[in-house]
Formats: sequence, structure tokens, C-alpha cells
Amino acid sequence: MTRAVIALGANLGDRGSTLRAAAAAVAALPGVRPVSSSREVESVAVTLDGPDTAKPRYRNAVVVVDTDLAPHELLDALHGIEDEHGRTREVRWGDRTLDLDVVTFGDERIDTATLTVPHPRAHERAFVLAPWADADPGAVLPGHGPVVDLLAALGDDTVRVDEPRLLEPADARPETTS
Repeated sequence: MTRAVIALGANLGDRGSTLRAAAAAVAALPGVRPVSSSREVESVAVTLDGPDTAKPRYRNAVVVVDTDLAPHELLDALHGIEDEHGRTREVRWGDRTLDLDVVTFGDERIDTATLTVPHPRAHERAFVLAPWADADPGAVLPGHGPVVDLLAALGDDTVRVDEPRLLEPADARPETTS
């Protein structure tokens, strides 16, 4: 299995409920086992022109999973979850009901028309780094270094949301019996 980091974001609708439902949908994907998740953070919307305080604020989080899906299979499954939550793609970096990004896929480096990992801007985004450090304090962004160091150098401009982690730890889930 390969360890993957998935960033979640939403700035339209009931953002918190959407993130929790999306995290549950990711955890339920065949071939995916949740490892950890973050608490939510809130941040200013980022557009092609930069931060935009006139736009609705984003809620962001991270889910860390182990998967036996291929990278593009995982991405396709994430796009399906986005679609189920009303995601449209009319404007690049526009407002959205849900955005799911593969930030890392093991130590792989992938650069195709549809998927680039490690995510090319993750090291520049506190709204990715802060929840990732919350989900996995020892995380390392390949090619850039420890996530906590990247966040410290960047400055954390996110606001913590008073909500529990998106998912319970995998080892805290009750065993099911037949």
C-alpha cells in the first residue's frame, strides 16, 4: 500500500458538513484505509490574482490514507466524490463546494496533464501545511522538507475551527462482529 495525503477544501455551502462527509467518503473508498486526519482550519480564498477577502472563506483539512489504488485511480475516485457534492469546474481557482487534491502519493513524482505530485504549491500554502501537520506532525513534503518547518517559515495565517478531527483514528474504530 502507498501512503497518500489528500487535502480537502470548501468555501460554498455548509463547509464543515461537506468536509466531514467527503472525509467519510474517502475513507469508504475500496482500496483505501484511513490513517489519520486533521481538524479543520479556515483561510482566506486564494484566486489566480492572489488572496481575495471579498470571497467566502475556505474551510480546509487533510486526510492521510494508505491505498492500493494507482495514483490516477485515486484521483478519479476523488473527482467522483467532488461531483457528488456539486463541484463544478467553470472557473480555475474559483469558489467551490468541495475540492480534493492529492498532495503526495508516497515518494512518487508524477507530472501529467491531470495529476502533479507532490502538489506543486503545497509548500506555499498554510491552509494545506497546517492541517497536514495536525494530522501527521512528522510529515515530510518530498523535495521541500518537514511540513512543520515549512509552515514555520511560511507563517500560519489559518484559523483553527473548534471541531473534532474529520475521522476517528483507524485504530480507534470499533471492531465489527458478524
